[in-house]
Amino acid sequence: MTRLVRSAGPCAAIAVVALVAGCSRRSESPAVPAAHESASAREPASARESASARAPASAAAPALPTPAGATACGDHGCIQFDSPEAALRYVLETKPLVLAIGEAHAQKGKEGVDSSAKRFTDLLPMLKGSASDLVLELMMPNNQCKKKTEQVREKQKVVTSKQADTNQNEYVKMGERSRQVGIIPDLLRPACEDLDAIDKAGEDSIPVFLSTIARLTRVQVEKLLDRNGKTPADAGKMVVTYGGVLHNDLEPPKALSDWSFGPQLSERVGKRYVELDMFVPEFIENTDTWRKLEWFPHYDRDRMGSKTTMFRPRPGSFVLIFPMSKPASP
Repeated sequence: MTRLVRSAGPCAAIAVVALVAGCSRRSESPAVPAAHESASAREPASARESASARAPASAAAPALPTPAGATACGDHGCIQFDSPEAALRYVLETKPLVLAIGEAHAQKGKEGVDSSAKRFTDLLPMLKGSASDLVLELMMPNNQCKKKTEQVREKQKVVTSKQADTNQNEYVKMGERSRQVGIIPDLLRPACEDLDAIDKAGEDSIPVFLSTIARLTRVQVEKLLDRNGKTPADAGKMVVTYGGVLHNDLEPPKALSDWSFGPQLSERVGKRYVELDMFVPEFIENTDTWRKLEWFPHYDRDRMGSKTTMFRPRPGSFVLIFPMSKPASP
């Protein structure tokens, strides 16, 4: 997750697909997330500019060297690459044992633009031979408690109804492509007790759901790391996670710490944990949700959208913004 520059209040759902489900960031007191603003509501450039001026100031990241093949583009360690492949290659040079990728899930009305999930799927061959597993933020239905599974699924519709219908299928395709390049895909496996706790939480079901996702992901990754350590063929290979930006935060705000597996996994792998958020520029909007992201005032889509942009807010944390999609041929 990209760090918020101030305490997050209830905001739009830009994260989480599971069973399939989603949610937004929360304030100190958990609340049901507000509905996502219309994806078709475009604000004029003047509004975007004034929003950048209004965005809360955040501490500037220390000056970082610009790698070969990239160009500097401003604060927060901003650099630009000619391609997403070059940007991902730069991240992989840090040699992570856990690569935790977070995205803002595609919303309805954006189906004509390739999502982060689709674009990362195209990048998966770059991980061949260096990654052992891909843990996806999708909960596998528990056949021992099918009724409870359906009840939990219903509770998530308040959020997933705003998401593109293609989200879950794109995760499935990601898993299929992963297997084709020799990376084992896996889903989260909730116990009936997990689903029961979510169901019984009532109006607080979403916070419980999010903490469950973080815990199940952490436990699964730890098992895979242990296995890799005992398997010569997988020794030193990384475990990749892919899901919403709520869960991969390396330094989450205290109010959101139960929803992130970042700190515990970072400690587990001796700081060889990398948080990589991937965003599609067409999905970035001038709304409260996006304005709270610390890099938002430093990204100008009109000026920077033709290249792959990366922010490096702190060690072990990267934000990759894909180039804008090219117009379809007539």
